[in-house]
Amino acid sequence: MEIAILLYDGMTALDAIGPYEVLSRIPNAVTRFVGTERGLKRTDQGSLALQADYRLDEVTSPSVVVIPGGPGQSQQMENGPLLEWIRAVHGQTRWTVSVCTGALILGGAGILRGVRATTHWLAMDALAGYGAIPVRERVVFDGRIVTGAGVSAGLDLGLQLVARESGATCGREIQLWIEYDPQPPFDCGSPARADDELLQRLRQRSRFHRKEA
Repeated sequence: MEIAILLYDGMTALDAIGPYEVLSRIPNAVTRFVGTERGLKRTDQGSLALQADYRLDEVTSPSVVVIPGGPGQSQQMENGPLLEWIRAVHGQTRWTVSVCTGALILGGAGILRGVRATTHWLAMDALAGYGAIPVRERVVFDGRIVTGAGVSAGLDLGLQLVARESGATCGREIQLWIEYDPQPPFDCGSPARADDELLQRLRQRSRFHRKEA
């Protein structure tokens, strides 16, 4: 199984690394980090860089493609070669995956029309603008398209995908190996449970462009 994880400047690190830590542990999996060009890609906080070892044209038929999100996503919406690559590999993937606002990149590639999908809660309206059917769930499977909500959802997405691809036993082994046993100190990890003041502060910080479907 060949797994291609897209890297680009301004992505959120955990959007890529969360799925990587899970999916790369599938037996016989080969993981490749790809970019429009080879080289280091700075994440959204600027202090961390991840290495793209392969150009897009060097990875043409992955079994799984993972598209992370992050503030840099907006600069990718007009990236013709990237969107063309996504459309091309999607034609033959077993699974096409996005985490967080990576779903907007999938939308920009035109493959979410009529598809049930999720994304970061602040980007739901923007997702609808690409013709997707927004679903407020942590992980959404619609055929072979898999979308995860905000940042940390990539871990849950990865484990669910492992269970479908390699069985629940493999998924349980990986979950225990990475000791994924979340116990967050605050009960506000979903907009459904956060208070109005907190929601408003975050809404004021973020704006996503809505495209008419």
